[in-house]
Amino acid sequence: MARPAKKTTAQERAPLSRERVLRAAVAVADAGGLAGLTIRSLADELGVKPMSVYHHVANKDEILDGIVDLVFAEIELPAGDGDWRAEMEARAAGARSALRRHPWAIGLLESRTNPGPATLQHHDAVLGSLRAGGLSVELAGHAYALIDSYVYGFALQEAGLPFSSESGAEVAEVAEPLMAQFPEGAYPHLVELATDYVFQPGYAFANEFDFGLRLLLDGLERLAKPVRGGRRQN
Repeated sequence: MARPAKKTTAQERAPLSRERVLRAAVAVADAGGLAGLTIRSLADELGVKPMSVYHHVANKDEILDGIVDLVFAEIELPAGDGDWRAEMEARAAGARSALRRHPWAIGLLESRTNPGPATLQHHDAVLGSLRAGGLSVELAGHAYALIDSYVYGFALQEAGLPFSSESGAEVAEVAEPLMAQFPEGAYPHLVELATDYVFQPGYAFANEFDFGLRLLLDGLERLAKPVRGGRRQN
């Protein structure tokens, strides 16, 4: 069945450019994931012929490089004023928000071998914040890898949940029928966790993010503090 003709907008009548192509690619990926992002689907989104797209991007790899850079550009850069912990908290929250808007990017952000300027600026600013806060080069490297592993891992887990991470009620809707199938006395620790914690008022899986991030930053902060003799632990 032919795709219904799209209503032409002022933006679609604007001259085609690389930025417009990449922003359209983000929209296509947001709507249908990376599997749905092809030159043809991108051309359809833009209301142009596929060959017109090739005037601005050479292939899908170049598109992926470009849309990854756009996602990094959405994450606010640390100021590098020395308050590294507050800046890492804000940066982690910003990265998580960007990944919730663009879940297709979770496994893609660190996969590109041709990073764009926003990507490089982002990495440099994060490392600069950690170094300005007094972390050694080695500890800054550990910290960056660890924080990203946590943020990306949590985003992946959150994106795969069969319920909204913001709603405890939705968790109960999924979990209660499942628990009703348990044989009596089976899986006592799962039942305890659900009844004494997950099903309690105010629970939301999303809140686990801040708890875990605090633990992670607490550990890094202890390592970053000066020890006797004026040296820092690495």
